[in-house]
Amino acid sequence: MEVIVQSPFAEIAALLVLAAVVGFLGIVLRQPLIVSFIAVGLIAGPSALDLVRSDEEISLLSELGIAVLLFLVGIKLDVKLIRSLGAVSLLTGLGQVAFTSVFGYLIGLALGLGHVTALYIAVALTFSSTIIIVKLLSDKREIDSLHGQIALGFLIVQDLVVVMAMIVLSAIGIGAGDGGHGGGSVPLVLASGLAMVALVVLFVRYVANPLTERLAHAPELLVIFAIAMAAMFAAAGDIVGLGKEVGGLLAGVALASTPYRETIAARLAPLRDFLLLFFFIALGSALDLSLLGTHVTGAVVFSLFVLIGNPLIVLAIMGALGYRKRTGFLAGLTVAQISEFSLIFIAMGVSLGHVQEDALGLVTMVGLVTIAASTYMITYSHQLYAVFEPLLGVFERKGTPREPFEAGAHRADGFKVIIFGLGRFGTAIGMRLKKRGIRVLGVDFNPSAVRRWGELGLETEFGDATDPEFVAELPLNRAEWIVSTVPIHPTGLSHEDTRTTLIQLTRTSGFTGRVAVASHHARDTEELFAAGADMVLEPFQDAADRAVELLCGAPEQERTEIPSIETEDKQAS
Repeated sequence: MEVIVQSPFAEIAALLVLAAVVGFLGIVLRQPLIVSFIAVGLIAGPSALDLVRSDEEISLLSELGIAVLLFLVGIKLDVKLIRSLGAVSLLTGLGQVAFTSVFGYLIGLALGLGHVTALYIAVALTFSSTIIIVKLLSDKREIDSLHGQIALGFLIVQDLVVVMAMIVLSAIGIGAGDGGHGGGSVPLVLASGLAMVALVVLFVRYVANPLTERLAHAPELLVIFAIAMAAMFAAAGDIVGLGKEVGGLLAGVALASTPYRETIAARLAPLRDFLLLFFFIALGSALDLSLLGTHVTGAVVFSLFVLIGNPLIVLAIMGALGYRKRTGFLAGLTVAQISEFSLIFIAMGVSLGHVQEDALGLVTMVGLVTIAASTYMITYSHQLYAVFEPLLGVFERKGTPREPFEAGAHRADGFKVIIFGLGRFGTAIGMRLKKRGIRVLGVDFNPSAVRRWGELGLETEFGDATDPEFVAELPLNRAEWIVSTVPIHPTGLSHEDTRTTLIQLTRTSGFTGRVAVASHHARDTEELFAAGADMVLEPFQDAADRAVELLCGAPEQERTEIPSIETEDKQAS
């Protein structure tokens, strides 16, 4: 061990080996990778092996990973969606912060804590980990869903409120330090934020497209430029007091309108995952388990408050605004934890003498419990919703007017084919069926995909293929085919197969027609047939068969003139 810690390179190598081993064991035990990586930090930290000595190097890699993660979120943000979700993001974010601060403070007083200590802990409990949530939603392919976009919006609002709160507390002497953020006064932070937004607008308007077009001639240079943008904006955001998260997000938005955004995102995804490993290692190694012996009762009470109270307030606010209970529930689960900045904030208070060290132990235990528990809650969010759905009716207004396309808009209509998954394959099928005069209904839980189908003249509904209530209300009685083109991404998280879930839900809802599902792996075919599929579509194999027929001289069938998905995206934007 002494030989390893003498060399930063050997230390990083040992951490990578440890992460690979623990991560593999986590997958075998069907545990989320984030829990495994935080466990790596705990094992490598001072409470166990004491392997982490190169704090500056690990912190640098961690911060770069944060910048790249939020950059990749920003590069896929839809400006129209941001406008439509601004109100709910603001109200939900501010409501959750106010609720947690006030009730957290009262709970602290009820537990016998002093006024200053209770205030510190209450403020610390308002910090939710944007990094962990975005990573989980990205791995589940839900960052583009409605609840994912709303969650991202109110997390950013929450981050800004936290920055302002830290500045104000510093000014009045209740707290001090930067907690990972720079900046001075509230007006200066606001002015700096507006200046950064204005810079992004000018860059998008005059620079982004011609510059990326020139850089695209050297793909490696395009990737380096994207990383440079992410790091530069994250550093600027940190310096002016907005934080690295907001800076990285703005960098992504600056390149979101370019035609090369998908190329950039695909090339940076592996780098993001590698760098974020060090974020979770740094987080785990910062948790001092020796401080956990005191305030066990308080830690349990505060943990339950964060795990139950925060999701409920988000659910209540979103229900009052007119969103469906499912959307509110899934979005609410994302705030059921505290973040790494909670520990930094309390550590500031300890260093200033405002609170005792046992308060840091209390918040550390709350952090361990809530981060681990909320990871599972988000990972298995759909299963949890199925359990609690009968109790959530009180949180839903009649008609849910704020959903992008109100469920039930096409109930009286008859559709021969209902397609779940409106990506490239699903859109191509839908357009060709429409060309033949067949009525098609498209279903997706990505608002952008739903809107694109509407712009192409196809009928569509916003909804989730794994939502039993939604599927049961679809016009299944006259449909002849259910087609699923939803992509399956094995991420090591929930391990659920949307295709088999959809087959089961449609059958239990009384659908008597035929079901076709798409598969990209031949090994899935028998399992899908066993699950009840009537047809398994293999896009790559089917396209290859048709290509061979054409190459061998088979007569070419009449082609339908249908715009490519790239053309549709450009027209939509």
